[in-house]
Amino acid sequence: MIRFVVGGAVDKQKVAQMIKEIGGDKVSVEIKSDIEAAMAVKNGKADYYVGACSTGGGGALAMAMAILTAQKCATISMPGKPPQEADVKKAVAEGKVAFGFTNDHIEKAVPYIVNAILKK
Repeated sequence: MIRFVVGGAVDKQKVAQMIKEIGGDKVSVEIKSDIEAAMAVKNGKADYYVGACSTGGGGALAMAMAILTAQKCATISMPGKPPQEADVKKAVAEGKVAFGFTNDHIEKAVPYIVNAILKK
């Protein structure tokens, strides 16, 4: 079972619901504060951190970058720059464990992330 934790600044319930819908019984999903979510990944209690905010990096990934290091994080969308499936697959293949994106890209970002991880 792949363990996801949802942090970020906005739409945590929506992100968590989409992860569960896509992953089904192959995933578990918890919603936490940014700090708790990043610490869960650092301490091995979760495998992946996913978060949304207005910019894709700030509120979505700031704590994850501070706790997990920038090398483990990927901003996969920003305002005016929607997520690209190839970029997400590359980030997963490179071992990124925390993903941030803008709240207006949730419908594309979450499936790209979850499917890339499931196919890993």
